[in-house]
Amino acid sequence: MADALNVVPKPSDPATGVRDEDKVAEALADVVADTYRLTIKTHAIHWNVEGPLFHAVHEMTEEQYEEMFEAVDDLAERVRALGRLTPMRFKGLIDDSVVADMEDTPSAGEMVESLAADHSRVAKRMHALAELAGGQRDIVTEDLAVSRSAFHEKAAWMLRAIARH
Repeated sequence: MADALNVVPKPSDPATGVRDEDKVAEALADVVADTYRLTIKTHAIHWNVEGPLFHAVHEMTEEQYEEMFEAVDDLAERVRALGRLTPMRFKGLIDDSVVADMEDTPSAGEMVESLAADHSRVAKRMHALAELAGGQRDIVTEDLAVSRSAFHEKAAWMLRAIARH
């Protein structure tokens, strides 16, 4: 039994026909960082938003963080399916993400605008991942990135619609 706990994860070669698994897995790891960090930020806003649009923002952010929490598992498992390891350090998740922290305590409008901007940035990274994956003959990652981009584009649109005065 003790030997079973001494197994250290290591990269492998899945021989799937993907041209450059390292390059695709690295880009996937970046969007894992983006998704995880945006999930946490969205959850914090969900807890802290106040004002006349409290209920709308509270409900929308709950739907979004729950969806992203499930999605990050799919993204990370795709990294593993490519034979690579997923990010294991929280610092790496922060350093590799395009999601921006907010300074001080923002207003509800600033919270919503910040989330919308983050979703747009993450959608762009998903577009780049889809393009990269397609060029590496990785249709599975390409499809996953297209689907995730659609989610982030829709989330950005909905948040911007709330933020308009």
